[in-house]
Amino acid sequence: MTNKYLNAFLILLVLSSHIYAQPTDITNSLYETYESYKESTLNKRRIKHHELLPLINKYRKNPKFDVRTVGSSIEGRSLSLISIGSGETDVFLWSQMHGNEPTATQAIFDILNFLDRNDFEDEIGEILKNLRLHFLPMLNPDGAEVFQRRNTLGIDINRDALRLQSPESKTLKGVRDSLNADFGFNLHDQSTYYNAERTSKPATISYLAPAYNYEKDVNEVRANAMKVIVYMNNIIQKYAPGQVGRYNDDFEPRAFGDNIQKWGTSTILIESGGYPGDVEKQEIRKLNYVSILSAIYTIAKENYRDIALSEYEKIPQNDRKLFDLKIEEVSYDLMGSEYILDLGIQRPEVDMQGHNDFWYSSRIIDQGDLSTYYGYKTFKAKGYKIVPGKVYAKTIKSFNALNELDPKELLKSGYTYVRVEQLEEDILNSPIPIHIISTTYKVPKFSVTVGKNPTFLLSKGQKIEKAVINGFLIDLDSGKTDFVNAMIYK
Repeated sequence: MTNKYLNAFLILLVLSSHIYAQPTDITNSLYETYESYKESTLNKRRIKHHELLPLINKYRKNPKFDVRTVGSSIEGRSLSLISIGSGETDVFLWSQMHGNEPTATQAIFDILNFLDRNDFEDEIGEILKNLRLHFLPMLNPDGAEVFQRRNTLGIDINRDALRLQSPESKTLKGVRDSLNADFGFNLHDQSTYYNAERTSKPATISYLAPAYNYEKDVNEVRANAMKVIVYMNNIIQKYAPGQVGRYNDDFEPRAFGDNIQKWGTSTILIESGGYPGDVEKQEIRKLNYVSILSAIYTIAKENYRDIALSEYEKIPQNDRKLFDLKIEEVSYDLMGSEYILDLGIQRPEVDMQGHNDFWYSSRIIDQGDLSTYYGYKTFKAKGYKIVPGKVYAKTIKSFNALNELDPKELLKSGYTYVRVEQLEEDILNSPIPIHIISTTYKVPKFSVTVGKNPTFLLSKGQKIEKAVINGFLIDLDSGKTDFVNAMIYK
């Protein structure tokens, strides 16, 4: 290699290392020190507006921050904007446009805690000197109150960018226009059943630089969003390798993300999906904190500009081929013939009164050849046969008397239902891996059918070795299971 080309190569190497070295260092530190900044009062998904008010008021009294009420919801809950920094580049982050998508809302308060401290003095100094950050933590507080996607008007705020029918939509548009923000972070949750295309890995985080027209053109505004996404993807890959997806960028003319991109703000959509064992999405919250703060830092340093746009297209697309439980090649007798089936089972959540907690009511979502689908848990059932469960012959007097039963022994004996004479109205699900039924309930004829609750036993030879109760797999020898609840049928 000639000196001329050697020098050019070395310069390129130095530049590329400069682009990624400093952010990597801060990312490691952010991840390792996260617990110091985590907002401890928020530790579950079903957060409410009133839980945020003390935190917002804390920052209202803090001279580092500027806190303004910028609007109110249909039911009169306040919409607050929390700002900090003195830079010329405005960065606007808004969360919980959909009331049941709160992961990034929690991460925002973690980020605010970070910005209020002096532990990362140099990095925070760079951020606040070069940027003005604006956080709108909960755009749809009425939806959050009942843990639903839509607002009280029953509309999807993210499809109201043109008509601006709801006050929440008008507030988002008004804030965006008043700031004329350079960058926007549109923060959401997505279904836990998304996976990174052609892999069994969940799309723990998915990104999109929304298109601003049907042609999906890329101007400087959209290109900057793409470059920041590439940077964030590199961060997430370290902590959740292979668990990043990219949304389809078909233009949606009613959507806020697409329009905010069109209005001149480099818009980055972040969707928080699933992570094994992280029901309350607290690990994903941490990944939001680390990746968003690191992205803010690279925007402040402007070293995202040298990232190659071609890297954006290399992020796998989002797919939706995950089940909570996939059972492969199980034998099923139907009308005297034996068939081999794959079963795809999902566990939808049912909100409890007050919308502070939930239980599971599982369903068979698909069956047949599911070889192109994946499971958070996959059981290879070749050699196993589906056996319908029976009703235990003895009627139990009361719910409390269930403690006298051994559920595992009942399952081994072929029982999946127990009758209880006295069933209190406020008991909604069974805490033991047996369905509880009233004295008058008639168990439907057994069938393996899409839409039905997945409850059956699995035998090998003459021995019942496994049970599937409300979509939870139970090993009857070891007792190993991730069981949460069974059903009550009255």
